[in-house]
Amino acid sequence: MGKDQTVLFHSTIFGPIRSRRLGVSLGINLMPDDGKVCSFDCLYCEAGFNSQGKGTSGLPSTAKVRTDLESKLASMKENGEDLDVITFSGNGEPTLHPDFPEIIDITLELRDKYYPEAKVSVLTNSTRIFDPQVAEALKKVDNNILKLDSAVDKTMRLIDRPASKEFTVERVIEALSQFAGTGIIQTMILRGEHGGEKVDNTTPEEIEALIDAYKRISPKEVMLYSLDRTTPEEKLVKVEKEELDRIAARISDAGIKVMDY
Repeated sequence: MGKDQTVLFHSTIFGPIRSRRLGVSLGINLMPDDGKVCSFDCLYCEAGFNSQGKGTSGLPSTAKVRTDLESKLASMKENGEDLDVITFSGNGEPTLHPDFPEIIDITLELRDKYYPEAKVSVLTNSTRIFDPQVAEALKKVDNNILKLDSAVDKTMRLIDRPASKEFTVERVIEALSQFAGTGIIQTMILRGEHGGEKVDNTTPEEIEALIDAYKRISPKEVMLYSLDRTTPEEKLVKVEKEELDRIAARISDAGIKVMDY
């Protein structure tokens, strides 16, 4: 059914790498450097399935994040390196770190000190936006990138496999609306099969449900993408750019801004 795919990042600070969307990006991994911790277990996650385990290193301390990030930024600045964005991603869901709000404040402080024109981005699966402190921290960053892969519960559960049974499309759409005008909604478009079940969020019904959800959320923009790397579920199919263009046009026609890709 799946590949023995494991975590990508073996340090707290990684990169910089060139992101196809964000430019020169320095990454922050708030999860273990030898395991995965996530409230989703997405079929397409490039860091592999949660079944690989949490590892032994544990979550990095706030002090370690500060020290490692400042050291890297100072080194880059001294060497005259460019930096467009500092991005929270890594081996799982960054907002699960208990000190996430404090770490955002530290990151903004260090960004202002070394690269004041760089943006701070967070890639989140939206499971922790019900926590007021997490939500307030997300409102401080430049690019608050929030996942919504399907507006149909059954499809969302099949693709994202949330740990909590209480996490529903209806609840998350309502919570996402608190970021109206500022949040960026990221939607993975794909099809395929998992465990004998068909996976497909490209159907007219799925796209219409997403459009209705986007209208309720009123995001700054929508970020559509499809598979770009190896996935732990092997029976997933990349949606090519021509089809993505057609889907993007339908969303744009409904008055929702779609980010260039």
